Amino acid sequence: MAAASTTNVPAQRSWYKRNEIAITPWLFLLPAMLFFAVYVIIPIGQSFWISFHEWDGLGEKTYIGAANYERLLGIGDQNMDRKFQTSFWNNLRWLVLYLLAIPLGLFIALFLNQNVTGIRLYKSLFFFPFVISQVVVGLVFSWFYLPREGLLNAILMGIGLEPVNILGDPDTATYGIIAAGLWPQTAYCMILYLTGLNAVDPEQVEAARLDGAKGPRMLWYVILPQLKPATFIAFVVTIIGALRSFDLISVMTNGGPFGSTRVLSFYMFEESLSEFGFRMGFGAAIAVVLFFIMLFFIVYFLYSMWRDEQGAH
Repeated sequence: MAAASTTNVPAQRSWYKRNEIAITPWLFLLPAMLFFAVYVIIPIGQSFWISFHEWDGLGEKTYIGAANYERLLGIGDQNMDRKFQTSFWNNLRWLVLYLLAIPLGLFIALFLNQNVTGIRLYKSLFFFPFVISQVVVGLVFSWFYLPREGLLNAILMGIGLEPVNILGDPDTATYGIIAAGLWPQTAYCMILYLTGLNAVDPEQVEAARLDGAKGPRMLWYVILPQLKPATFIAFVVTIIGALRSFDLISVMTNGGPFGSTRVLSFYMFEESLSEFGFRMGFGAAIAVVLFFIMLFFIVYFLYSMWRDEQGAH
């Protein structure tokens, strides 16, 4: 009877078993977090450290404090670096004009998001710029802009206008490169919006139609609010793409004519790695300034998205 009345005591579970639900997601995230730390976080910290030194990339580093930033930004008795000024204003031009890819991508996505004959062919044609290399895009537009043989001037002369040298004129070269960059960037934004349009609630659209909404009102009050996640990603990716624009400039003008198409990323390359450079500390200072400009925009959009979510709750 005593043996029968003995209760079965459950076996003590291990610490991992007790916390399995909380720990397992972190175990899946751990490899990605390690890679992110090694290849992103640590290099950012190294860039900060190098920016306070004078270094040619091979010898000993010489600590010079904030001298690189003083020279770059014109702090104290120094004038602001003229190359930095040109690069900074060109980056602002890139930033403002590159954002045109977002509304262009949206309107193309709205056009392609319908059932018409040949729509798959149209989607493929609009998607094509996204899958080709930026270097190829730069070469194609360089040929397109050629002063005599280029297609652009052939069209202009065909309608009775004078030919123009887009990439040879300091006043137009930057805008010509931005136009080249808009081609694949618009295709990327189009893909984001096509994906977002597939998730739009058809019941809300139908209810809005019954209430008399159509055209711009339907787009503004019904469609766009449901495309906020796609718009957020499009803004972040487009801003980062505008600020780190390097490959197109390198291929199309190499910073010319007369340094008029430099941007911060290209100027950083010139100071750090070009044949007349190897000023790693100064190049790192440019990289830090560019990092904080990007960080400002990303934090702003993250905060805006978080505020909208809080307001929705």
